[in-house]
Amino acid sequence: MPLPPAPTKRAALLSPDAFDAPARSKPRSSRESASAFEAPPADRKPQARDLFEHGGGTTAEVAPPAQPSRARTSAKTSRSSKAKAEPVSTAPATQSPSQPKKNKSSGPSKLFVLDTNVLMHDPMCLFRFEEHDIFLPMIVLEELDGHKKGMTEVARNARQTSRMLDGLADAHQGADIAAGLKLDSTGHREAGGKLFFQTQPLNYTLPTSLPQGKADNQILGVVEALRLQYAPREVVLVSKDINMRVKARALGLATDDYQNDKTLDDGDLLYAGSLALPADFWTTHGQTVESWQQGPHTFYRINGPIVPSLLINQFVYFEAPGEPSLYARVSEIRGKTAVLKTLKDYTHLKNSVWGVAARNREQNFAMNLLMDPEVDFVTLTGTAGTGKTLMALASGLTQVLDDRRYTEIIVTRATVSVGEDIGFLPGTEEEKMGPWMGALDDNLEVLSKTDTGAGEWGRAATSELIRSRIKIKSMNFMRGRTFMNKYVIIDEAQNLTPKQMKTLITRAGPGTKIICMGNLAQIDTPYLTEGSSGLTFAVDKFKGWPHGGHITLARGERSRLADFASEVL
Repeated sequence: MPLPPAPTKRAALLSPDAFDAPARSKPRSSRESASAFEAPPADRKPQARDLFEHGGGTTAEVAPPAQPSRARTSAKTSRSSKAKAEPVSTAPATQSPSQPKKNKSSGPSKLFVLDTNVLMHDPMCLFRFEEHDIFLPMIVLEELDGHKKGMTEVARNARQTSRMLDGLADAHQGADIAAGLKLDSTGHREAGGKLFFQTQPLNYTLPTSLPQGKADNQILGVVEALRLQYAPREVVLVSKDINMRVKARALGLATDDYQNDKTLDDGDLLYAGSLALPADFWTTHGQTVESWQQGPHTFYRINGPIVPSLLINQFVYFEAPGEPSLYARVSEIRGKTAVLKTLKDYTHLKNSVWGVAARNREQNFAMNLLMDPEVDFVTLTGTAGTGKTLMALASGLTQVLDDRRYTEIIVTRATVSVGEDIGFLPGTEEEKMGPWMGALDDNLEVLSKTDTGAGEWGRAATSELIRSRIKIKSMNFMRGRTFMNKYVIIDEAQNLTPKQMKTLITRAGPGTKIICMGNLAQIDTPYLTEGSSGLTFAVDKFKGWPHGGHITLARGERSRLADFASEVL
């Protein structure tokens, strides 16, 4: 059979009407087909697909394709004076050709004036404001230059910020710096705005009660001048300094805190790790539940309206008067079905761990996580006296000395004092960490008393064996280390920053388990809050991971005095 002749005219693309037309069962006539493949009208705006029309020969000038819709839009930033810039995803959303593309923003872009403390807090803040523009006063650059010396975190961030500013300037060599530098020129595609420097003096008038030579007041003057120059465009001052924001509001200037470092706006929104099943759970889900037995555990496969709200390794419980209770953990989620796995009852004395039995529901959940070899990362939060350290130590001793699952226990904590520092401590690394590890000694004393039949010499030998398997390490020397087959306990983790938490967790090698514990209501670091703590960061990022788990301990078991003090003080 001979081949058909080559076409004499290249075909055009489908018109937008042809894309929107519904499918037909009957084939179109040749006249209808010809009209459907006509070139798009001249008055129509060029589409992204028009780029493919001119594959060779003369290339037609078309508008660049619209930017992909972000996973988290900046509607909040555009509608209010919030300066919370969230990390965004540059992956385009999957949509059919007939669906219109979403706009990048719902309002005009703003001009954010950054205070020096924002740059020293997060050097990446330059790329966190999405499509909005950034303005840096000259006094901010002077302050950055004054803080760049030293080995502190602030000095490192100041140097990193200076390097980023230098990289942006190098990417725009020969360009007019007064016209702004595109923030996406160094590869940060999520930043769609421009960076402006103060290149000329600005005229402003501030109250005589504000000293003109102070850096904060000069920044306030720059914001006032820009507000008048760019009206009606909104100019917002972004600062971590509370007093600076108070003065700005007193002068009638728009201001806000830099909130990108906050994992959660409200500590009450933190993932709790457990979920109470509704009272009508068996009524609504009981008809379709599949159950089977595998070893000591019972499995339930459920489907229904509660499945979308579940996460892997989340604990669920059902308690109702007159009905059998259910305590289980989500072990699998596939589509609209979830598999629940019943728990081992550590409240019973026969299942006690190193002589310690769980006293309430949440402690039982925590013990199931601590004793599970498939769970590599556990976070425990709760008020004082809920048993976090005691359960972690008991589980570690059992798995190190009895099960031989790990070789030793490594304990570390953030050395942040409640009061003023008492000065340098003498001795080796472990001796210096000794005063910080009073909680460890107290709990070891409790655990050593659980062996009542060994006698005085037996308890002394056991205590010496325990001490030989517990290593106390300082966080200052963790960089570059790798822990293999270790049981790592990070105490007082609420005083860690997200960067410090990342440094510690990434030390884990094969066979290592890490337990992070802390009380978010007792943060001693002056620059951390419940929303920006490293412990909150870890809980939020690891939720739903198959090899991680979290539980919030609700009830204190230390003493009636400690419980009452936690409630009323």
